[in-house]
Amino acid sequence: MVENTHVLVVDDEEVVREGCRRVLGKGYEIFTAENGKQALDILAEKSVDIMLLDLKMPVMGGKEVLEKTRESYPDIPVIVITGHGTVDTAVECMKQGAYDFITKPFQIDQFRITVERAADKRRLELKAKQFEAENIRNLYDLNLEKSRLRTIINRMANGVMVTNRNLEVVLHNPALMRLMEISEKPKSPVPIRDIIKDKDLVDTLKKLLSGETPDEESISQEIQLQKNTLRALSAPTVDPDRAIAGTVTVLEDITAFKQLDQMKSDFVNMVAHELRSPLVAIRQINSVLLEGLAGPLEEKQQGFVERGMNKIDSLLSLINDLLDIAKLEAGKFVQHQVPTDIGNIIEDIVALMEPRAQKRGIILTHFLKDLKPVQADPKKIEEIFNNLISNAINYSPEGGQVTVSARGLGEYMEIRVEDTGVGITQEELPKIFDKFYRVKHPKTRQVVGTGLGLAIVKGVVDAHQGSIHVESVPDAGTTFKVLLPVIDTRG
Repeated sequence: MVENTHVLVVDDEEVVREGCRRVLGKGYEIFTAENGKQALDILAEKSVDIMLLDLKMPVMGGKEVLEKTRESYPDIPVIVITGHGTVDTAVECMKQGAYDFITKPFQIDQFRITVERAADKRRLELKAKQFEAENIRNLYDLNLEKSRLRTIINRMANGVMVTNRNLEVVLHNPALMRLMEISEKPKSPVPIRDIIKDKDLVDTLKKLLSGETPDEESISQEIQLQKNTLRALSAPTVDPDRAIAGTVTVLEDITAFKQLDQMKSDFVNMVAHELRSPLVAIRQINSVLLEGLAGPLEEKQQGFVERGMNKIDSLLSLINDLLDIAKLEAGKFVQHQVPTDIGNIIEDIVALMEPRAQKRGIILTHFLKDLKPVQADPKKIEEIFNNLISNAINYSPEGGQVTVSARGLGEYMEIRVEDTGVGITQEELPKIFDKFYRVKHPKTRQVVGTGLGLAIVKGVVDAHQGSIHVESVPDAGTTFKVLLPVIDTRG
């Protein structure tokens, strides 16, 4: 809704005052005063946009009113009303700050044009003041937010680094300088290589600036300094038009965590080694007893020894998994890679698993198509599919189906292990490759395991420069898809 323009008509002649009211009409709200003193009183009480001011009035003349108005209300345009004989006086008034003048008797068109022009001027000035006030307020809010942001960033224990599109550091905090072991505060902006010496991190920031990764995606990587290890989490920054404007990186000192993780791995490795030898010895003793080499056993005694053997085998399986995990983390698990026929491995494992599947009432099938050799460690590849197929059988109900397929897919071999089992919920899918994590389901409580199998599978696949993905629908089934690079035979 557009507000009316408030006009104060100051003239000692009533016919002039009413004439102004009739001529202006719609869009204007008219206040009237018979003399200058009344005009000043109205100005003190009401909001006035334009003043039409007669020069010759009793009590207080127009020139005096103009002087006081310009002093107290400098933003109100004053249009002087004058007769033909006082034009020179009106011009003098304009020199003193009046906006314009009109002569009596009025020419209606000229009168309206003059008032409308003054109204436009008043509206523009008010709008400009409003914008100026908003701008000042926005600048204040912006400076306040910048101050808060600077305080927060400077107080952070993690290093923060922001770059522009030219890979110049435009914002950093003291923690970054401390982590980078830089004593002197650099000027801003500063080239990235004056602060970051790690080539991989610089390449990551270039990749983010190139737009190769989605805006919402961040990249995590580790940086090794002389004594410390840092984790860098980098992401692109975008402007209001969604164009990439730079990057932001948060760096965290994870040296203590790496040392603690290494101590844990060393401890687990040591304990596993120390436990394995006596367990193997105990198993051999039990094996001697079961074979009757120490004398015949009664049926009840033989049952106890067999149950003991099963428990020992479970412990040895756990120890072997722990040792495999330790080797994977040390990068020593997959070492001897040769051209490998995936088809032969799958056929051997399926043949080995067939009796077990039949015993559980599960149909186990396999399909091979366009197979190509891969550079791999055959024993470790066998362990991958042994684990995946065994899991598929364990987690499928009686009457279910497990399908293993392998096919050439360009530069990769795709191997799928599909089942019609209990499935995995969407909440659990991201966790299934975590160490010691086991899917919780009331139908699979009888399935024993350490929760290390899939962690080992993923480690082996990664060591072969492959990838593993899983898709699942609860109570419908799960599909594991493994991609392994084939041997390039073009050369």
